[in-house]
Amino acid sequence: MPTLLGFDFGPRKIGVAVGQTVTRSATPLTTLRSRGERPDWPGIEALVREWQPSAAVVGLPFNMDDTQVDWAPRVHRFARQLEGRFGLTVHLIDERLTSIEARRELSARPGFKGGAGERDLAIDALAAALILETWLAELPRTD
Repeated sequence: MPTLLGFDFGPRKIGVAVGQTVTRSATPLTTLRSRGERPDWPGIEALVREWQPSAAVVGLPFNMDDTQVDWAPRVHRFARQLEGRFGLTVHLIDERLTSIEARRELSARPGFKGGAGERDLAIDALAAALILETWLAELPRTD
């Protein structure tokens, strides 16, 4: 069952999810904080070693007028670095509104009692899962 990692890249933190092509589903894993405005490469490397993904999916942020956000070049750089460091095929996908949807889904969950900081970290990981599920849903069916 081919495994993928999904990333919701942000300048200060990166949400991460894992998913499978067979089930076309994704699960939030964690949110890694950037270190000095750089991705937490040791944390990402540990996740790549643990899950051994065949590819990665990175959310590319767009404005509602279909233009990329001003910090989109950082997302492109992150994607190139993932590819170069780990030999992964990296797919970019429009991530518009995923954080809003993640926030909505999380607040609808009964019993989530995390504080504001915990909630923000959970939102990023859930957004990564939504990004990955969007990409998986667009795969052609082979069955």
